[in-house]
This record gives sequence, structure tokens and C-alpha cells, in this order.
Amino acid sequence: MQIYVVKPGDNLSAIAQRFGITPNELVKVNRIPNPNNLVEGQTIVIPSVHAPYTIKPGDTMWLLAKRNKLKPQDLLDANPGVNPNKLRVGQSINLTVSRPPARTIEVNAYIDPLAVGGHTLPPIQAAGANLTYLSLFSYRVTPAGEIIGPDDSEIVSTARSFGEAPVLVVTNFDGTNFSPQLAHAVMSEAQVKERLIQNILNHLRARNYQGVNVDFERVRPEDRELLNGFMADVAARMRQAGYPFSTALAPKTSDWQTGEWYGAHDYRAHGQIADYVIIMTYEWGWSGGPPYAVAPIVNVRQVLDYAVTVIPRKKIMMGVPLYGYDWTLPYVAGGPWARTISPQQAIEIAAAHGVAIRYDTKLQSPWFNYRDSNGREHTVWFEDARSINAKFNLVNEYGLRGVSYWALGHDFPQNWLVLAGRFKIKKY
Repeated sequence: MQIYVVKPGDNLSAIAQRFGITPNELVKVNRIPNPNNLVEGQTIVIPSVHAPYTIKPGDTMWLLAKRNKLKPQDLLDANPGVNPNKLRVGQSINLTVSRPPARTIEVNAYIDPLAVGGHTLPPIQAAGANLTYLSLFSYRVTPAGEIIGPDDSEIVSTARSFGEAPVLVVTNFDGTNFSPQLAHAVMSEAQVKERLIQNILNHLRARNYQGVNVDFERVRPEDRELLNGFMADVAARMRQAGYPFSTALAPKTSDWQTGEWYGAHDYRAHGQIADYVIIMTYEWGWSGGPPYAVAPIVNVRQVLDYAVTVIPRKKIMMGVPLYGYDWTLPYVAGGPWARTISPQQAIEIAAAHGVAIRYDTKLQSPWFNYRDSNGREHTVWFEDARSINAKFNLVNEYGLRGVSYWALGHDFPQNWLVLAGRFKIKKY
């Protein structure tokens, strides 16, 4: 797996020829939306180092190694008998070298049937066998301790057909936002809490789930210990019944970080209670805020720097966004929200308006500006193969359990290419 960044004057045929692959294959694996109108700064994933390779004018072993991200000695070892100082145009050499086994990680993805308009199967099928868990968002708790969820039978069966463990997500979402009042109500009344836990178990068994993820957000900071106790009670009952238990946590850089989304989330306690935790390392750039990268690497790193001091690394799943935002300028606080777009849509927008895609090397995120047909300026931040690869580097650097995507339904085929090129995916 390699990542090529389109340069001015590039065309697909020339890129394909350079890597010994057909243009059609590049289009197919990347699902390139603009094959006849490539954009400067667009990424193209080369799915593998192809062999044999035919020497072209100007080729040297050193240049070939650099171009294909190989060690020169490995390339020499893969071509015994070839004199690196006497390469001939038209000569065939082998670019396939032995590589260390890919690290095995776990991969989760959330899917929200409401957000995808009920069309849940295509995004699950697009992810294919690249997931360990598929987490259905969500079963909403009621003040009486009941849980209300979507029609999930087809989702669960499809997930299982791909070897994915279906996970039931329980939230304090009231239909418009996460409700601190609702969370307090179900956690503070013993009978209600017991009824809720039993209802979760009943649904796990009846609907053929393999685990539960509790995503309680905007919990009052003063309910922090109440939340810890609730999580411990749920975890104990799930473990007793043989179901893995996980939680979702807001991205924090210190224990007592202020704000309605952070205070109640006790990283150390969740790290002790849960089998694994999902840290939602995204939404720095969000639809109601000013233009900015959704998951800038510097911010993600700050969260992980803190998280690994209080949570076992083998329990941490780093959040990864499968989407971007398109802001209409000028940004006005409280004004119209940015439009959510997929990475594929971002490329299409850049191609349609003839603008280059830029890459912020500090934030490790692509972006561009354009002017729409009404003369309004826009800024787009999204994800591409480079930004995803940078996040995967963090998984290895910090020794994390894996990654968790929010959310299926945003078209991003390159993500799955890079993921498969970097890791083996654990299955249950």
C-alpha cells in the first residue's frame, strides 16, 4: 500500500504506468470520482507494490526504492543477480520484498440508521471484513428504565455475515441531544437502574448481539461518581452474562477538564471498569463552530498523551472520523451550520470548482477553499489517505487496541484500503 499525491499536470494513465498498474484498477480500488479531471493534492492509494517492474529511462535502484518506500538493500536482496549499476531499459526486476507481519488491531464502527436514511446495508457491505465490531447507534433509555431502538434484525445478521460482532449502543439521547437529566434519572433510582440493566440483557439475548457500549454524554460533572457506579454495575452484570462491555468517552487532556461534555467522564475509572473504551477524538472542527480540521493530529495526540497515563493502552480505541465539513464564509457564531460531507464528496467539489486540495502538515489534514455559483466563499476540511495514515501511525506509536469510526454511511473507500494495508483485523 502506497499513497500518491496528484501533482500539477498529472493524469491517471501516467500515474498507473509509473506504478505498473492499470488505470482501471486504480479507479476501481480507489473509486476515484474524477478519473478524467484529477485535482492537484488529491490522494490515490496504490494497493500494492506490483511485480515485475520494467526498467524505464532514468531508473536506478535507489530511486525505485525511494519511490516505492523500500529499503535499497531489501530491493537488492529481492533481485539476486541483478547488477544495480547496470540496469537496462526494458529489463524486468522484482519490486516485491519481504515485509514484517502487519500488527493485529480491533476496529469498531458506529452506524446510525436514522442518519443514513434507513439504507444501512450498503455502508456495512462497503466496510466488508474490515471491522471487529459494528456498533448500532442507538438504543435510547427512558426515565422508566426501558430502552427504545431501531429495527435492527437485518443489521445484526449482516454484521455477523461479515464476521463482525454486533454491539448494542445504549445512550441518554432524548431525540434532540444527550440529556443530563435523563442520565441522572436512570442512574440515581435503584429500581430504574436495575430495570434498565435487565432490559439491556434481554435485548442482547433476544436480538443476537455480542456486546454492549454505553455512550452517556453531557452527564453533569456532579454526577461523576454516580456515572462511575452505574458503569461498574452494568459492567459486572454484562461480564457475568459473558458480554464484553465498553464505554465512549469525550476527548480530554486532563482529569478535571471543564465543560458539560467532559467533567463526568473519569478516564481512570472507565479504564478499570470497561473491557475497552472508545475515545471520541474528533469534532474539534464541528458543524456549529468555525472552520477547522475535524481530527487534527496535534489535538488527538494531546488526548492520547493523557489517556495512556490512566487507561491501559490495550483498552484504548482511538476515534476516527469518516466525514468532513463544508463551511460557508464568513463564519458567524450561531449562524447556519456547516454541511457534513464525505471525503468522496470533498474531492468531487474540488474537481467541479477547479481548485487544488491543500494539506496542513501540522494538523495532518486536507482542506481547500472554493467559490460557489452564488459567489459565496467556502472552506472545506475533510479526511484523505494521508490524514488517515497519520492517525494509524498513532495507533502503533501509542500501542493502542485499535480504532473506532464515526460513522458508516460517509463514502470513504480509501480509508479501507489504507486500513487493510496497515493492519490485520481481529475477528471474534
